[in-house]
Amino acid sequence: MVVRLHNAFFLNLQRFLEDWLIGTMGRLVFAGVLLVYFWNSAMTKLGDGLMGIINLSPGAYAQILPKEMEAVSYDPSQLGVLEHVVVHAGTYAEFILPALIVVGLFTRLASLGMIAFIAVMTWTDITQHGADAATIGSWFSAESGSAIADQRSLWVFLLVCLTLKGAGPLSLDALLGRLRGVR
Repeated sequence: MVVRLHNAFFLNLQRFLEDWLIGTMGRLVFAGVLLVYFWNSAMTKLGDGLMGIINLSPGAYAQILPKEMEAVSYDPSQLGVLEHVVVHAGTYAEFILPALIVVGLFTRLASLGMIAFIAVMTWTDITQHGADAATIGSWFSAESGSAIADQRSLWVFLLVCLTLKGAGPLSLDALLGRLRGVR
């Protein structure tokens, strides 16, 4: 009897919440925890003045390509076209992908993009910036606050949920779906 009541309660709760809670709450949590983090990071990469969005700061290159910048004495003009494309794409991704997730536009694609971004960010932190063992951390340890293994795995889990469930009904994705007659 208790098992049946338990199962009935949670099955009904799941039916009531599953179509809107994960996407809506996921986007709210993303906005509250990660939006400002990524935008602040992107802001450090902008150059001076109005053209700073195009003429990124040398710091942008040093953050994303530290070893390449060291090799050219921190002069971005000595880098190749590919390096410039990588730094610009990374900087713009830090602005655009979080914004898309928060407003719920192309949420599944933006979430996949953020997962890739976090993977590249993690690779860069470990291999280019030389993150130490405490920063990297490890799963199944007594410590649960490492910046990479612990925090970023939770970020990715949140983004996987958004990728699989979508943005929820309070989103531009849902509005566009309603306008097109798609659920």
